[in-house]
Amino acid sequence: MDPCYRLAMALTQQGKTGEAEEQLRDLIARHPELAEAHFHRGNLLAASGRYPDAVESFAAAVALQPQFVDARVNLGNALQALKRSEEAFEQFNEVVSRQPGLAAAWFNRGNALSDLGRHRDAIASFDRALELDPRLGQAWNNKGAALERLNRHEDAIDCYRSALAIRPDHGQTYRNLGAALFEARRFAESVAAYQHARVLDPDQEYLFGALLGAKASLCDWTTHAADTASVVAEVRAGKRAIHPFIFLGLWDRPEDHQACARIWSNHHYPPAGMPLWRGERYTHDRIRIAYVSADFHDHPMAYLMSGLFECHDRSRFETMAISFGPPSDGPQRKRFEAAFERFIDVRSRSDGDIARLLRDLEVDIAVDRKGFTRGARPRIFAMRPAPVQVSYVAYTGTMAAPYIDYLIADSTVISTEVRPYFSEQIVDLPGCYLPNDGARPIATRQPGRAEMGLPEDGFIYCAFVNSWKITPDMFGLWMRILQAVEGSVLWLMEHSTDTTRNLRTEARARGVSADRLVFARHIPNPDHLARHKLAGLSLDTLPYGAHTTASDSLWAGVPIVTCPGAAFAGRVTASMLLSLGLPRLVAGSLDEYETLAVRLGQEPDELAQLRERLAANLVTRPLFNTALSCRHLEAAYETMWRRHQAGEAPSGFAVLDLSGASE
Repeated sequence: MDPCYRLAMALTQQGKTGEAEEQLRDLIARHPELAEAHFHRGNLLAASGRYPDAVESFAAAVALQPQFVDARVNLGNALQALKRSEEAFEQFNEVVSRQPGLAAAWFNRGNALSDLGRHRDAIASFDRALELDPRLGQAWNNKGAALERLNRHEDAIDCYRSALAIRPDHGQTYRNLGAALFEARRFAESVAAYQHARVLDPDQEYLFGALLGAKASLCDWTTHAADTASVVAEVRAGKRAIHPFIFLGLWDRPEDHQACARIWSNHHYPPAGMPLWRGERYTHDRIRIAYVSADFHDHPMAYLMSGLFECHDRSRFETMAISFGPPSDGPQRKRFEAAFERFIDVRSRSDGDIARLLRDLEVDIAVDRKGFTRGARPRIFAMRPAPVQVSYVAYTGTMAAPYIDYLIADSTVISTEVRPYFSEQIVDLPGCYLPNDGARPIATRQPGRAEMGLPEDGFIYCAFVNSWKITPDMFGLWMRILQAVEGSVLWLMEHSTDTTRNLRTEARARGVSADRLVFARHIPNPDHLARHKLAGLSLDTLPYGAHTTASDSLWAGVPIVTCPGAAFAGRVTASMLLSLGLPRLVAGSLDEYETLAVRLGQEPDELAQLRERLAANLVTRPLFNTALSCRHLEAAYETMWRRHQAGEAPSGFAVLDLSGASE
């Protein structure tokens, strides 16, 4: 053995890795045929985080000795660290073909497949690893993560518990267990798992924010003010503290939202070093629009957007759906499939595959319909597959990502003073940016109060929002409204038994009988719209307001009171009401909101007038004019494309109001 090699090994054992790497580099310069020297140098480089150099060293070792399994495994790991998952998979696949009894290789292969979005294949690979080594706890953990991506949350929970039976002190697994329990709507258990994870490993990135999200859904407000202050301070310090979407529900400062989104996107979804679209000019007869989403099924946003997709002018636009959501054969999915010229199911494909598909299809404008919401895959857009990339009806805030050129909004949801806190160029649609389906069915059968668990007498307020949107301040305001309006009740959605119990407890703590809260179960959307009619008035939330929920209420003929916040997420209801010509329902402060909600609960004549005006304006105003909304959106696309074709950089603009044009 060469003396330099022995010296390098000795230096490595002494922790003098820099000197050891220098010895190996000198040895390789003299004897480039020594695969072991390349291998050990690669290990040192990888240990110091120099993964590109490590890849070169491991690749050299493999080229010299193709049967060198350890070098091939480490090459795959280094490629994985660089997010070069396809190349990593090739290496791990080669290893298992050479040594099919190596559990660690199957495990690594599964990791690469997971990163590629091939979760079913990843699960099969993890299963093979566990057959070979049932005590491989990390394989149980990573199998659970793959199951979660397939929405098999209960199966994921079982996997995480199997992992914890092997390693009960593993904080990351407890964190993953908390996430799966959250998705299974087992919020109390989720909070407990996250708290245990913090005890075991308090420095995990974004763990604190995940805990706050679970506590928000549970309506556990015991430390709400202190927790919010802490997470805001961490965001301002540039720490990886919280997911941007959770942060929107806790805080109403757009400048902090931008900082949080920038931390998240830079960490998880930085721009690709080599974009897929590299300046080529397309000359299509029609503008090719691709809507990229996981929501092309029975989903709240599907109820709003189906009609818009059907209204696209096929003489000017070629539309396609790129669907990476769950499979479905329901009527909503069939409606989507008919609405688009192409409906492409890509749920089994990797982010890279999907991005290359968009490039191969020569998509002119790629529309991100997920942003940072549940199930999002921003890495597709980070690879820049299209010349123009747009966020629309996705994430109600900035993604702070340079590869999203435009955010489609309106002048109400993003006020002039907060626009500096958006990285995208803002496109203002006339009226309200949020599309609505003017043909949404409402069940003809009208349920009675008793059937819905409501009292036969008394005023009914409703707030059918997700529980995480209910803050202690908002709930306290609602309880004061109930106290002021004798016999009134508040009708909420049932999200979990633990959440319901906590809200009843919070009502009693504020001097309101728990039986004045009534909880509604989830039912099909036409029936849900029909039962709305039992309510007298809807109540909006802050800082994250109602979106689809507000549309539901208005379409069912039930007015909603709102108080717009500073951020996009808390101004959507106001935009809808202004578009409908109902500014009286937009309060200038929370005190005004409370006063208005009380007065409308006590003055039936005033409320009746508002309901009559709402019913008339649903027909005459543009909010539910789906064809008009589509024309405005198409005008926005045409302006974006015209500017791109002229070589101009993306720049914000307002779309001309076409409501006066003939149909």
